[in-house]
Formats: sequence, structure tokens, C-alpha cells
Amino acid sequence: MAAGDRGVYLIDASIYIFRAWYSVPVSLYNREGMPINALHGFAGFLGSFLEQVEPGHVAVVFDESLTSSFRNSIYPDYKANREDPPAELRQQFAWCRKLVRHLGLAEYASDTYEADDIIGTLAARLRRPGVPIVILSADKDLAQLLEPGDLFWDFARNRRYACADVPAWLGVEAGQVADWLALTGDSVDNIPGIPGIGAKTAAALLAHFGSLTELYRQVETVAGLPLRGAARIQRLLQEHREAAMLARQLTGIAVDPEMAVSMDDLGRRKVAAHAVSAACEQLGLGRMTQVRLARLAG
Repeated sequence: MAAGDRGVYLIDASIYIFRAWYSVPVSLYNREGMPINALHGFAGFLGSFLEQVEPGHVAVVFDESLTSSFRNSIYPDYKANREDPPAELRQQFAWCRKLVRHLGLAEYASDTYEADDIIGTLAARLRRPGVPIVILSADKDLAQLLEPGDLFWDFARNRRYACADVPAWLGVEAGQVADWLALTGDSVDNIPGIPGIGAKTAAALLAHFGSLTELYRQVETVAGLPLRGAARIQRLLQEHREAAMLARQLTGIAVDPEMAVSMDDLGRRKVAAHAVSAACEQLGLGRMTQVRLARLAG
């Protein structure tokens, strides 16, 4: 990834904030005595990203819909296995958003659509020939958004996946990821799949049928496939059809039909170095971070 790359960079902020919350010691505090470890770690991530890439167009996307997503109305137990973030972390999320704004970067959030959906919406609205979409995240669900020319970048682990790399990474094509997750379920999001259908079996079914829709259109033929336990697999598919269809509504990334956005909206805004430094000081970030981020002002 060369500096000054012309791609559109879409950052899944929560991944990096949570990673900092768990990896940076809770020994960093602001003047009011409140912890800023997640903020500090997130600021370090942003600094490294801006230094490496010098992006012209970037959006930082936050999650605000842990219990209010449209998926919760479809399936009330969606993500019910997750505990609410502690108050100290919720406050740091707000500070991270403030930092992003002060750095002249576009930021987005919704109480109806999750960060994945907003990233998907931005990708759909802004994708154009010669301008790759680059998604910064560690969430495999986002691989379903990749098209030729796009890139999934797990920044912390320095792993990059193009659209053509997804089969070797996950076992299915990028366009099959949502169907694959609907069959296997996703314990991270508390999404029920089909009991007894694992990742390899789901991948084999999709390799043969192409999609979940076509699989169920021809489900009576599954018993004749050269799969171990094919008759049992067919029976499971038939018995749990409703669960698979429900899961597919949850695993697919949605596009917000009301969201209007242009390339100009994601252009980095010019900000004064002294204003960045002052904002960092107000947030409680140390001198080295202040100097680093001020130097990177757009």
C-alpha cells in the first residue's frame, strides 16, 4: 500500500478501539482521572495509518446500534450474547469520534444500521473504475463487500486480501460469504445457523449450487452429492430451512437507502496543526501523540 494511494479507505473503528481497550494498560488517565487507554491506542492506530497511506479519501465508521439495529427487530436475540461496554469505554468511543473530527476525517454512525452496513453503503455509493475500495477491519463478514480491485486490510496484523484471495482465506467466494454464514451460523453475533452444518460442508454446498437460494431450489438433490453424510445433510437443510432464511437476513450487509454521499464528503479537510495539538491536549493525549498527529494534519 503506497503512500498517496487513490483508494477510498473505509475504517471499521470499533475493531481498533476494542483492541486498544484490551491491549493498552488501564494506567493512562486524563486530567479528570478518567481512563483514556482505548483513545490512546486508537490515536496510535490513526497516526500509523495516516503516515503509511496519506489517504485523500477516508471515512471512519462507528457502531451505535448494539441493541437498536434493524436486525434486532428481525431477531431480538441478535448479539444478545454480548455484554454492554462499560461506561469508561463508551465515553472513550465518544472521544475517539471527536478526535477523528479534529483530524479532518469524515466519520459516520447510525442507530439503525451497523458499521458494516454503513461501510457497505459507502462502498456501493463510491465504487468506480480505477478507484479501489479499501476496508480496514478484522471482521470477516466485511469480505462479502469485496469486488475485483478492492482490498480488505487487517491493519494490525498487516494482512491484505483482494477479492480473489477470499476463497483461500474463507473457503468461499466473496459474494457467497453471507450465504456461508447463514448456513454455519455466527456465534460472535449470536446468529443461529443449521445444526450440524460446518464451514467445510457449507463451502462445499455453495461451490456446487452457487448460492443459498439455488441450494434450496434444488435441496432434494443434496442426498445424491458426493458428500459424506449427504442424506443427513439434506434432511438438516430441509428441517432448518426457516432458520437458514432468518440467518440470511442477518448475515447480509444492508445498504441504507436514505444515505446520500459523494467523494467530496470523504475528502480530508484541511485542519490547522495547532488546532489538532490543542484538541489532543484537551482529550488528555500525551505530548508525543499531540506532535505526531499535528504533523499529520490534512
